[in-house]
Amino acid sequence: MSLKKINTVLAAVFILFILWFGTEYILSPETTAPGYGLPNWPSGDGDGFLIIKGIRDVVLALVLGILLVTGHRRALGWVLLVEALAAYGDMTNVLAHHGSVATALGVHCLTATLMVVNGLLIMRETRKATPAPATPAPQPA
Repeated sequence: MSLKKINTVLAAVFILFILWFGTEYILSPETTAPGYGLPNWPSGDGDGFLIIKGIRDVVLALVLGILLVTGHRRALGWVLLVEALAAYGDMTNVLAHHGSVATALGVHCLTATLMVVNGLLIMRETRKATPAPATPAPQPA
């Protein structure tokens, strides 16, 4: 399988995963939220804050999906690298609030790192080859 196909499959998996996860936060935040890794959940009408995470995730997935479908592969690589910061931010949030280290590292950090790897592979796939230096053809004397 070519590098381009592997990168495409990985990007599609990320898109579907992020889209699914974000949709779950929007539709049923109270059942999805415990998987985030924080020890305490908002009381009262805290579901609104959890829905914000879902909306963020859906938007991140849609941006990746548009770039993949339209064939903007170099931009897709860059956006994967940048969007990995959201997952690293989630990891940092969980760790900073004394949440589950296993979830912080096993879910958020792993997802972010795989996104970085996928982004770098796409950047490698799309880099422009440097042309060989032009040497003048020998001239007859």
